[in-house]
Amino acid sequence: MQEIHRGRLHPGDSLPGYRTLGERLGVSRNTVMAAYRELQAEGWVVSTPGEGSVVAPDPPTRMHGQSPTAGGASEATTMGFDLASGLHEAAPKGAPGLLKVGSGLPDPRLLPGAELARAYRRALVLNRQQNLELEDPQGHPMLRQSLARMLGEARGIAASPENILVTRGSQMALFLVGQALLSAGEAVAVEALGHPGVWEAFARAGARCLPVPVDAEGMRVGALAQLAESERLRAVYVTPLRQYPTLVPLTSDRRHRLMALAQSHRFALIENDQDSEFLFEGRPRAPLAAEDRSGVVVHVGTLSKIFSPNLRLGYVHGPAPLIARMRALRQALDRQGDMVLERAFAELLDDGAIHRHLNRMQLAYRTRRDVLCRALERALGDRLRFQVPEGGLALWAQVAAGVDVDRWSARALEHGVAFQPGRRFAFDGSPVQGLRLGFSNYPESDLEEVALRMRAALDGDR
Repeated sequence: MQEIHRGRLHPGDSLPGYRTLGERLGVSRNTVMAAYRELQAEGWVVSTPGEGSVVAPDPPTRMHGQSPTAGGASEATTMGFDLASGLHEAAPKGAPGLLKVGSGLPDPRLLPGAELARAYRRALVLNRQQNLELEDPQGHPMLRQSLARMLGEARGIAASPENILVTRGSQMALFLVGQALLSAGEAVAVEALGHPGVWEAFARAGARCLPVPVDAEGMRVGALAQLAESERLRAVYVTPLRQYPTLVPLTSDRRHRLMALAQSHRFALIENDQDSEFLFEGRPRAPLAAEDRSGVVVHVGTLSKIFSPNLRLGYVHGPAPLIARMRALRQALDRQGDMVLERAFAELLDDGAIHRHLNRMQLAYRTRRDVLCRALERALGDRLRFQVPEGGLALWAQVAAGVDVDRWSARALEHGVAFQPGRRFAFDGSPVQGLRLGFSNYPESDLEEVALRMRAALDGDR
């Protein structure tokens, strides 16, 4: 192939026979025959029984592995066009060996791969056999039916498949909610300590994000009420079940006041339910959507937190007109999701595989939570104050006065551990004497190492 590509062998040139070339290369005749068959299939040679093989009259112009810049073209180092302003590049990956505990993520090593593979193969076969030409940007109907049942049984939400849209993760869901609900210049209230990715999603719709303080009882609804008197709010984004990042639940009184405000001021409540499946102590709390009788709540959830962050599946439950608009936006953005994966997940939900997996993960993650908390108390008991989280995949810790959290975070990277300092969650970018640590994506020995490295980073900074 290389000799033909370089022009040393020309169209019509005869090639050695199977036995001759095999003896020359020290391989069997069958190996040579297989190689010639592959070359013929790719168009490099023409083989005729009884006459041998010759170079094809019009061989390919490219070889496997050939660089696009081969032949003298130089790799572009500059762009001949401009990029839009205001967009940020993705953060680079950490160095090998870095223990990244900045956020609570499911451990992909605990993924029930055999069950998922079987469900995926069945879904692939069924889609092919039934010749399904599903191009539904709202999501596979089987998965939407399964999600509606799950939301009803586990969350108490009176859900229907028609009011659900499936997305590639909750971030896409929030982006589509922003695009469908918000217009340029309109105001959306957000928690003053929260997720920058959410603010970014709403800002891409042209909305103005207005911060509302949070405290030990969640979003300060009194401050929100004052804001609603001076601003025409289109929506309010809230994490009521487990505030992100502080983990505190919105109190019952504030929940009722928030729902009443949404009804009286006619703004949407965008509720993010990120990891409520994991509850180690206490009784589960109902989401706002379970109490919604006025059609004001847009409920956003994810399946990625259950299995693996690499399996991107999220969903939105909301009023039908909003879902219809999001469906149209999704079609322009992505046409549809992965129909085979969605069907496979529907099967796993229906036959109880996901619930069995959750039961196993409850035990594993609770153990990891306890190991990290004990390790932090031993190594940093005088520097950190935290409550053992009753659920979720991470903890929030208050840092002692006098400790520069941002500098500690930077030094920790040098010691091979990455956590998120409180400033990362502050809407105004101001320092926060707190930090967030995930405990779900590493085994117990690594979590003990996290605490030791954090202590070493802090001691070395004195």
